[in-house]
Amino acid sequence: MGWDAKDIALLNRLWSEGQSAAQIARRLGCSRNAVCGMLTRQGLKRGHKPPTARPKIRSAPKQRPTSSADCARPVAQKVPRNSAERQQPKEFSKQQLYAILAEAVRNTG
Repeated sequence: MGWDAKDIALLNRLWSEGQSAAQIARRLGCSRNAVCGMLTRQGLKRGHKPPTARPKIRSAPKQRPTSSADCARPVAQKVPRNSAERQQPKEFSKQQLYAILAEAVRNTG
């Protein structure tokens, strides 16, 4: 679109009245992107809109107890922290892995 002085004056007036870029584009018979580009080249900006919703301020969540002694329910089993105490995963042979894979293929078909 070729912008002449009349179009730019109308763009400035409509923008200052608070019309959107899409509304101005419809009025001028061009695309919204053309209007946005010209607004950028003209250095026109719309200020930040005030928030429409009022956020509710909630209190911070309560902290969870840090040790098992502070818990209301008794702990059934203590989880080991170091890797030596952890139970190692079960190792499968190649034949067992193929059997598991074949069973999975049968179940998905």
